[in-house]
Amino acid sequence: MSLKSNWPQIKRTLEQSQASAVHCSIATVCPDGTPHITPVGTVFLRDNQTGFFFDHYAVSLGENIDSNPSVCVSAVNVGRWFWLKSLLTGRFASEPGVRLYGKAGPARPATTEELQMIHKRVASTQWLKGARMLWSDFEVVRDIEFTDFKPVAYPMMMDGMWPAD
Repeated sequence: MSLKSNWPQIKRTLEQSQASAVHCSIATVCPDGTPHITPVGTVFLRDNQTGFFFDHYAVSLGENIDSNPSVCVSAVNVGRWFWLKSLLTGRFASEPGVRLYGKAGPARPATTEELQMIHKRVASTQWLKGARMLWSDFEVVRDIEFTDFKPVAYPMMMDGMWPAD
């Protein structure tokens, strides 16, 4: 399956999944070769098979990327209504999730546009003390260039959902 031709569907799937779970996961490889998975709520996809995330709290994530830039971003729709409806009907209404493979770049200062995107995402919760504590002072991002993807697949309930190339 082609990353480029399926990108709009991939992007929609990640965004829906991230909205339902409030995060997605980024897997990296530690210097000793062990896997490491980090929940990240600040992943954004662009229209050109790239994305970025705010590198704010996850120290091990950044250290692992600096050592080995290979990453896998995994996003699964965990919405209760999504799953209940799917189980009742025996078919998913939309893709349940996606894995994206690529290389993450070095940390760099966030652009004004990227800062606006994160502020928009967290704006509805900024009146909460914990939200202000967690989602303030974002300054640094890492770009990701994606090279491949795999749908999260439950074949019995999603035949034909991802077009074959």
